[in-house]
Amino acid sequence: MSAPGVEVPADAVEAEILYLSPNSTLNRRYVAPGIDVNTGQFEPHQVLIRNGRPFQNEFTLASHGFALSQHRSRVDDFTDKAAVDAIYPAEIIDVVKTMTGADLVVPLGWIVRTADATAGGGTQPPASDAHVDFTPRRATSYAEQVYRRVAPEGPGFKRFIASSCWRAFSEPPQDWPLTVCDGRSVGEDEGTPNVMVVVDALPDHETMYGPLPGAEAMPAASVFHYNPNHRWWYFPNMTRDEVLLLKFYDSEHSQAWRTPHTAFRDTSYPHAKTRRSIEFRTFAFFT
Repeated sequence: MSAPGVEVPADAVEAEILYLSPNSTLNRRYVAPGIDVNTGQFEPHQVLIRNGRPFQNEFTLASHGFALSQHRSRVDDFTDKAAVDAIYPAEIIDVVKTMTGADLVVPLGWIVRTADATAGGGTQPPASDAHVDFTPRRATSYAEQVYRRVAPEGPGFKRFIASSCWRAFSEPPQDWPLTVCDGRSVGEDEGTPNVMVVVDALPDHETMYGPLPGAEAMPAASVFHYNPNHRWWYFPNMTRDEVLLLKFYDSEHSQAWRTPHTAFRDTSYPHAKTRRSIEFRTFAFFT
């Protein structure tokens, strides 16, 4: 029996997830401070999102593409950019090395997301659709570029993992938690490129949908069409002393090699707190 006032998570919740529409042909994501807009067409699908808490020690990067771990950060305030820059990269490098067994981990940068983000603000809103931050092509070319930069005389690498280390730092339960898709339930050929265009301010409609010179060289994520085989999980009531590591891309495809993910509105908690989270991207190299 739970203690008075403690909300017990359900075994699963039903929620809407946005998937790419089959009719969507022009897929770009314009990112400006505090706001992002997709030109693609997305449609909501009701899915079952399972509570991973009872099985949290059974999820591994190899078997599912994501794993939960305990980690207490020395950062007191994740909205303090100077403190995060000074402390957090070294912590995340250690976390990723421990969880992956990689020889070299290179930090790529971090993003704070809040469910109440506003245009022009210093944070971004939670992601709203099922996606992976890198396409396979983008992940591979970016990894090669980063490795050459940090280890120009190095022996090269046999394998790499692009990942995100995700942490909620608002009090639980969060109103828009992260949900992750079991990598084994995603087909090898799934995923459509969604070109990311970073701008100071959103362009007008004509520019946004017009020609985009150099689009093939721009960063691109993978967005997904609805697939009833997708198996979604989440970890309710995450605290600031937990991290969820999820794969964007693993060059070793004999195991789960990517994890579609998104935020969802968790209506099972009527008094949920506004989600505030930080995600830190890295490349992990195996030499």
